[in-house]
Amino acid sequence: AMRVITWNCNMAFRKKADLILKYKPDILVVPECEHPGKLFFAPGSAKPSDILWFGKNQHKGLAIFAYNKIRLTVLDNHNEHFKMIIPIAVTGKKYDFNLFAIWANNPDDPDGQYVTQTWKALHYYADLLTTKPALLIGDFNSNTIWDRKYRESNHSNVVKLLEEKGILSTYHLYHKQIQGKEQHPTLYMYRHLDKPYHIDYCFASADMIKKIKSVEVGSYNMWSKYSDHVPLIVTFKNTYNIKQALPPESYA
Repeated sequence: AMRVITWNCNMAFRKKADLILKYKPDILVVPECEHPGKLFFAPGSAKPSDILWFGKNQHKGLAIFAYNKIRLTVLDNHNEHFKMIIPIAVTGKKYDFNLFAIWANNPDDPDGQYVTQTWKALHYYADLLTTKPALLIGDFNSNTIWDRKYRESNHSNVVKLLEEKGILSTYHLYHKQIQGKEQHPTLYMYRHLDKPYHIDYCFASADMIKKIKSVEVGSYNMWSKYSDHVPLIVTFKNTYNIKQALPPESYA
């Protein structure tokens, strides 16, 4: 099986890493993580086979950890303008797919710092979404409830754009949820139970979608001591040896 997890750790990941490593991720995407130079893992905890990190602030960037001999390579056409949306080739073992690690947060962009980043990046990286299986995972900082009707770069349009390429939200499919009406929040603003939002996602290509084993969202009680976000944990079944993305029409 392959397990991918995203958890915005709300900084100081070094004090919290063991909590999430208990879930044995193969790939772990951690927004708001300090620079790896500041990290330390408890003796006996799994050692990453690869680590990537992006950010200006050493205390608060985007980290991607791989385990079990998986390799992470930033793709050549990485565009620095889309802060914290990173195209990565995942290889090794039986794996060969494109991963987009996402923390949609760029205060420097006057067009919009959150969902606009994802919208622009998806257009820029359009080819990478279909040449190989693709996984987009992280803190998107967006939800259909905040759609602006006359704005092209809204969450619903991002979902639609991905859907046209056969890329679907694992959570919504597995739990039979509708965008904007999610039963399981991933963010409790200011860690308040009465301010719940669903803004962390894992989208996957049609061929990966068929292999979903489970999609779990962490509980407020367990995680609110450590972060305003809870983890999203997606487990795919065995025989994970997909080399070729399918065209969207073959999804049906």
